[in-house]
Amino acid sequence: MGVWESIRIALRALRTNKMRTGLTMLGMVIGVGAVIAMVALGQGAAKRIREQFESMGTNLVVLRAGPPRFRPGGPPAGGGSVRSLVPADARVIERKLKETVAMVAQVCMGSAELKLGNKTWTTSIIGATPEYEVVAKMGVEVGRFHNAQEEKGRARVAVVGRTVIEKLTGDRSNDLVGQYILIRRTRFRVIGILKERGAGAFGQDQDDLVIIPCSTAMRRVFNRTFLNEIDIMCRTQKDIPLAMEQLTTLMRQRHKLRPPFPDNDDFHVRSQSQILEASAQSSQTMTALLGGIALVSLIVGGIGIMNIMLVSVTERTREIGIRKAVGATSRHILTQFIVEALVISVIGGLLGIGLGAGGVKIITHMLQWSAIVEPSSVVLAVAVSAAVGMFFGIYPAYRAAKLNPIDALRYE
Repeated sequence: MGVWESIRIALRALRTNKMRTGLTMLGMVIGVGAVIAMVALGQGAAKRIREQFESMGTNLVVLRAGPPRFRPGGPPAGGGSVRSLVPADARVIERKLKETVAMVAQVCMGSAELKLGNKTWTTSIIGATPEYEVVAKMGVEVGRFHNAQEEKGRARVAVVGRTVIEKLTGDRSNDLVGQYILIRRTRFRVIGILKERGAGAFGQDQDDLVIIPCSTAMRRVFNRTFLNEIDIMCRTQKDIPLAMEQLTTLMRQRHKLRPPFPDNDDFHVRSQSQILEASAQSSQTMTALLGGIALVSLIVGGIGIMNIMLVSVTERTREIGIRKAVGATSRHILTQFIVEALVISVIGGLLGIGLGAGGVKIITHMLQWSAIVEPSSVVLAVAVSAAVGMFFGIYPAYRAAKLNPIDALRYE
């Protein structure tokens, strides 16, 4: 008996109890669909992270407040307890590291409530010096970025993202340049609109922000004297290792830090490639974790296949006895039941791929997450579903093949 004949017999046997076959497949459908969706979300996040960092350039070095083990941020209102970086640090870096550093941007971050007319919206506020436009590649679509004179004079000017415009006016295509908005009850004139950047790797809206002069943010909005970070653009990519070493030495001297290092550091320096690598590792860990959780569903589906196949062997004991009596070998019976298990798992896997791909589209549309269904993931899903069917189908098939034809014919 050939393979195609085994498949034909398997399909005929499965059609005799469509409800049971469908319920058995359901475990594989859900398992494969979950694996496809989780891996797609993880791969999409990794690609989005890579694109985001590449768009910011490879010459960027970020000096952040807080030791390496500390993740700075503070409360959303712009407060926080890490006060190790101040504007004077940025000025010293600019003055002393000219041979490796091309540009330095001071950055402080927080959030605040905006108001336009009777509409309000709470968004991210980035206080930055004019260099931030170049260092962070913040393209301006309409209007302009603030200049050095406005930074020095603590001008109340703002560059806004399209999402902010949408929340305050109801239409993200509106032009707010020249109009005034309130940031914490202080009037700011909109002088520019940022180019749209879309959703981040994990769905965060990169257009939901307002950029104002750093001096204005520190004195008029957040009422603080310290920075969250200093963004540094090196002259060339080759200058990055030396620049990082010089930054570390300079900051330790300025902050009068003592060994052991880096335990006693009140700052940490990261290059763009290091940040990308760390983010990629986090994304890979997340993908593996989500994929592992989804894999449990596949195993449960496989156990379901084994249970149903064992029931099928019991129900078809007389059929097995008759087939053996007319010449079918144990190998023929083994092949038939393994093929039945494979048919259930592979069809379930194919349906699961469709379910997973559809689920990914819905998730990306609703949550604005980035997701990619790679062909390799589809091939792997089919292979894994077939392997699960084979593994969990072997024992029932073995039991069927070992049945004594005389005992099987006597079975009632």
